[in-house]
Amino acid sequence: MSAFAIQPEELRGLLSAALGDRVRSIAVTLDEVTVEVNAANYLDVMRTLRDAPGCQFEQLIDLCGVDYSAYQETGRDGARFAVVCHLLSVSLNQRVRVRVMCPDDDMPVVASMCDLWSSANWFEREAFDLFGIIFEGHLDLRRILTDYGFIGHPFRKDFPLSGHVEMTYDTVQRRVVYQPVTIEPREITPRIIREENYGGLH
Repeated sequence: MSAFAIQPEELRGLLSAALGDRVRSIAVTLDEVTVEVNAANYLDVMRTLRDAPGCQFEQLIDLCGVDYSAYQETGRDGARFAVVCHLLSVSLNQRVRVRVMCPDDDMPVVASMCDLWSSANWFEREAFDLFGIIFEGHLDLRRILTDYGFIGHPFRKDFPLSGHVEMTYDTVQRRVVYQPVTIEPREITPRIIREENYGGLH
């Protein structure tokens, strides 16, 4: 293992040479390197990051979904959903972040990383469960955190805080049943201080 990680700008140059025009951009922000890639090149770029000399990112340490909703960010082409990965090279003591935008907001799909890193399995299932992102090529893409009959994807910005259904135990049927949410939205009104001399101020 290297005693010291290379500097972010040096890593940026190395990755730029290895990936060429297959990426949208490679930026350094707050001493962290972020690679932006199109969905069409995602799998190929990730394979290069794992295998190419000078890259050697042996570990996928995190993968998550992102819902940008109506948030506008330069360079996103208006896409709503993204997948963000964090890779670690133990042998070279360096890290990189990769972000890929899902090209279709109605059916967000990107390639699965399970064939490259086995750790992607549960990460991708979580992103599917919570954001509804489909990982093409994943062999067991099913919910991992929500219940079997759960409707919707709770980390999407438009998912209601109270949910769509609630579970109760039915003593007659002797089992758990689902029913529409009975919680009414409430408005929290802040306390207004009206005392003229509050806190000893005159």
